[in-house]
Amino acid sequence: MRTALKILLVLVVVIGLPWFIWEWGFCRFYVEPNEMAVITAKMIGDPLPPGQILAKKGQRGIQEEVLGEGRHFLNPWLYDWEIRPVVMIPPGKVGIVTSKVGEDLPEGEFLAERGQKGIWRNVLGPGKYRLNPAGYQIDIVDAISIPIGYDGVVTSLSGTQTPPSEFAKKGEKGVRSDVLQPGLYFVNPREYKVDVLEIGVNQVSLLGKGGGAVITKALQVSQNVAMDRLQQNVLQEQQAKREDYIQKESGSGMRLGRLLSAPSSYAERKSKAPAAGYAGDKDMPMAAEPMPSLSFVLNQFVEFPSRDGFEISLDMTVEFELQPKDVAWIFRTYGDLPAAVDKVIMPQILSVSRLKGSAYGAKDFIVGEGREKFQAELTEALAATLAEKRIRIHAALIRHVNVPDQILNPIQQASLAQEQDLTNQEKQNTAKKQAELNTELSLIGQRREQVAQETEKIKALIQADQEKQVAEIQGDTMRQAAEIEKQTAAVNAEKITTLGTADAEVVRLVEGERAKGQQLKVKAFGDAEAYNLWTFAAGLGDDLKINILHSGAGTLWTDLEKAGLPELGAGQALQQRK
Repeated sequence: MRTALKILLVLVVVIGLPWFIWEWGFCRFYVEPNEMAVITAKMIGDPLPPGQILAKKGQRGIQEEVLGEGRHFLNPWLYDWEIRPVVMIPPGKVGIVTSKVGEDLPEGEFLAERGQKGIWRNVLGPGKYRLNPAGYQIDIVDAISIPIGYDGVVTSLSGTQTPPSEFAKKGEKGVRSDVLQPGLYFVNPREYKVDVLEIGVNQVSLLGKGGGAVITKALQVSQNVAMDRLQQNVLQEQQAKREDYIQKESGSGMRLGRLLSAPSSYAERKSKAPAAGYAGDKDMPMAAEPMPSLSFVLNQFVEFPSRDGFEISLDMTVEFELQPKDVAWIFRTYGDLPAAVDKVIMPQILSVSRLKGSAYGAKDFIVGEGREKFQAELTEALAATLAEKRIRIHAALIRHVNVPDQILNPIQQASLAQEQDLTNQEKQNTAKKQAELNTELSLIGQRREQVAQETEKIKALIQADQEKQVAEIQGDTMRQAAEIEKQTAAVNAEKITTLGTADAEVVRLVEGERAKGQQLKVKAFGDAEAYNLWTFAAGLGDDLKINILHSGAGTLWTDLEKAGLPELGAGQALQQRK
């Protein structure tokens, strides 16, 4: 046994120690967090078929599977490894994967599914990914962030062509009917194109012969700087598309402009940030560019001849609204907002303004009633016409009318004189009303005093009447109480008389009957002496003892003493004797 143990110990030392040194000294490597190891099999495995880039298990070459963080052991004679950083997709970004391995795409397709070669249809959201860079290319782009006040119109770039005047369905190429509401979307820009359009109320402002502008919503700045940056990027991309459209349509009389409506520097953003919850400079990077609204200016203006032949130009603001349910239809039919303004809104404004305005004289545009009537007709006509185009008109406001001076000045002078006359009349009416008011105020004071005096008089009369009524009630109460007391005394007297009479009658009857009884008793015994003897005998007790003493010599009292009877008084002796 000892020999076997010694042999085993020698084998462990001779074989195990070199193996441990080889494994931990030459084969061991460590992959740090946020890293991966790309493995290449050098000497073992089958050779790769033609056209294959990454090797499967049992094949020689760059292995498709990478190793994650941790400790690994590989034979350096058989394998090479390279430590590479993992792909980190930050929040607000997406990763577009282009696969160099997999099956070839069918004819006409350019988006691939997993396992196919080409651009993957599905994108990678924010997170950490370990894909072999030898077989996969990942391009990180911004996610689509739709700002508040905008909708995203989606155009599918893959599939079969949609029939004209129809929305694209699943698997078809064209504008889709479903729009993206404000929010963050992880969309593959190779599969879908997203155009943002302003919803709600926007304005077309025309400034006479100076042109005008379409003023739309500006980006609403929030405390989420990263989201603001994404929204700013989306709006800038949309602005670039509109610049391309305007350059192509150079004869449309439009050019793109910028309306700065949000803080454009880090200092301004920091000053607007609330004190509570502000995390410091690292959470709010300096904005490199201002945040523009997608506004554009117009070189067109409203000008038409009046009914009496004068040239009229208007300063006008038309408020229009694109509703979310109609945005996709408007985009598919006319295009982006500049195209809708250029092809639909502006032609209708110019046409309706000239049509309606030519029916009015120059004076009508100066006098308020005529201009108000023209504004109402213009608003109604524009609303009816553009409602068919799914554009809602809220108001057409006439701010200023440019009329030639040769007619403007006389009309203004006449209007001023008329207004001055009306003003003087109103002043006279005001003075008259003021005098009437003062008279009424003095009368009100007099009436107030008169009412106060009459009130005091009425209060005194009411109080006297109340006191009189109280006294009458008290006297009547005392009279009724005395009457009740009188009736009560009479009743008590009658009661006493009745009770006395009854008692006397009772005594008379009882005693009379008793006397009658005595008479009957006497009559029964024959005479009074017999009745008295009977009465005497009835009064004697049953224990009466009779002693007969014979009188002898001496007196009665002497014999009584000898008989042992006590000496009695004369009255007592007589009673005893009896």
